[in-house]
Amino acid sequence: MVGPKGIVALADQLPALDLSYMLVGSVLLLMVLNWALEASKWWLLLRPVERLSFGRAFMATIAGTSVGLITINRTGEFLGRILFLSPENRASGAFASALGSIAQFLVTLVLGSIGLIVLLLSDNALPWAEQWVTLAVVMLAALVAVIATTFYLFPRILRQLLLLIPFLSRLEKASAVLGKYQQGELLHVLFLSLVRYGVFTFQYVLVLWSVQVDVSWGALFVAVPVIYLLATLIPSIMLTELGVRGSVAVAVLGPLGANEAAALLGTTMLWSINVAFPAIVGSVFMLLMRIRTKAEPR
Repeated sequence: MVGPKGIVALADQLPALDLSYMLVGSVLLLMVLNWALEASKWWLLLRPVERLSFGRAFMATIAGTSVGLITINRTGEFLGRILFLSPENRASGAFASALGSIAQFLVTLVLGSIGLIVLLLSDNALPWAEQWVTLAVVMLAALVAVIATTFYLFPRILRQLLLLIPFLSRLEKASAVLGKYQQGELLHVLFLSLVRYGVFTFQYVLVLWSVQVDVSWGALFVAVPVIYLLATLIPSIMLTELGVRGSVAVAVLGPLGANEAAALLGTTMLWSINVAFPAIVGSVFMLLMRIRTKAEPR
């Protein structure tokens, strides 16, 4: 039997246990919200291509993570998604998916650059980067952001450039979908990308706080976008992505006084929840869902 002291000790632990369960539950709910927002983007961009139910679009998005895991910087996610489309619509679906990726990439570039500037001007200047190096990264990101913005808001320009590539020139009909979007629709998708960015940024901050990384909330909300920016700019594939993200997290959070072990642990936890777990579920979806290999007869 548990004595009075044991009961008191257990009672003292209850608030901490409740907080832990709430924290885990919050992070998992944010993971679902994160991918639901990504599915919403793809679902909207697919309208000129093929009408899917949101449920099937969500499953396709999760399935894409399993393919993306073995491609550089998860650029192959669209391959898993388009398998859920009719065969005759898959090429057009790939072009539609590219617009969603550009929108998310654009948000990452802009907010990451802002975070980098804030860190540069703060008292906790990054020792791993001389001022000119940081400014060069910001200028490069700004240049790429301008190009990405042009391609995103005026996708017809992107289409013309893509058709200049020999092996893509045969996809002229499929790429026509890039000319079917109104700017209002593109701004809607860009807004969803911004909201999604806010969700997984808050999720990362929450995880880092839970592992006691010893950095203030304000500093974390500035540093996390920089981590995402640098991790996006560094090519990585499969498990090397985790190593890259961990190294970048230590490099950015270390000068802010972070516990390096906690930074690595938090990064591993977030990668496992947001990437590895959805990839496993996505693999199951791909095995169970009926995927057509031939176009329907006309």
